[in-house]
Amino acid sequence: MNRFEADLLARLRERGDGLTGCRVLVACSGGGDSTALVALLCALRRSLDLDLVLAHADHGLREASGEDAAFVRRLARHYDLDLAEAWLDVRGHADRMGLGLETAARELRWAWLRAEAASSSAVAVATGHTLDDHTETVLLRLGRGGGLGSLTPLPPRQDLRWSPLIGLRREALRDYLKGRRIPWREDDSNQDPFTARNRLRPLLAALRNELPALDAHLQETHAQARELLEWRDSTLGAGRDGKWRPGEGNIYLARGIWTEPELRAALEAAFRELGWPREAEALRGLARFLLPLLGPPAARRKRRLTHGHWHISHEPEGLFLHPIEESAPLNG
Repeated sequence: MNRFEADLLARLRERGDGLTGCRVLVACSGGGDSTALVALLCALRRSLDLDLVLAHADHGLREASGEDAAFVRRLARHYDLDLAEAWLDVRGHADRMGLGLETAARELRWAWLRAEAASSSAVAVATGHTLDDHTETVLLRLGRGGGLGSLTPLPPRQDLRWSPLIGLRREALRDYLKGRRIPWREDDSNQDPFTARNRLRPLLAALRNELPALDAHLQETHAQARELLEWRDSTLGAGRDGKWRPGEGNIYLARGIWTEPELRAALEAAFRELGWPREAEALRGLARFLLPLLGPPAARRKRRLTHGHWHISHEPEGLFLHPIEESAPLNG
């Protein structure tokens, strides 16, 4: 075990991903990230007591996809791993469902990976997501209006997905492969500007030239944001039921001392629990409207008010918020 592998093992143990003594399905496209994932997990499989099974999906979108599949087969033989393969009709699925190719490929790939994990008794699907992917995802979420939640780091484990390399840079993985003289396949489509992520990568490359520690500093910022959100959620949870609670098609808010950020956070939590859309600007306006109404009841206050898409009912113990149109309770 070399230094890079030992450092990853220490990182996994410190992080507590909880995957030891089990079977893991390793998704491999043949690209640099997933090839490094296979090599690293094979180097650590005895230390982690992992039974690894390789999985490769041919999306049928590139002329070289057959060569990618052949490369992964050689990789499986080299590491003495069982291999599960599938050919996915991505274009057909995209046409039938009206999806973009990237979304269609992801849907079919994960449907197959879930089924394959279940049939092989694998407890997780390992993916080659890196710190670079994390930075790209966060910036895309921010650009699409994700708010503070966009700053939370991608978890190493989420449902079935396990991303053991999430704290490592893509460049470091390629240096590792070169040092071990392990080849990989290059996907030319990663350079095509047909997805937002591909268009973002050249911009990030320029930023990293100026700010080499950009990804590491962002990761630390994201960790701090996660801690703040966990503290907020814990504080909100302490007031749930007594100060606020979601009901059957309504939200209850107790009279008392509220700050606007606290009220907005309670509304967002209730909306999330009820499955209602949470558009940040609309929630902010709703919280500002409700804030003065949550004081002591005034003698001349109307029993029922309307604000935007909402009915607000005054009761002795507090307010009840009802959507006017339950099918679309909040449109931004």
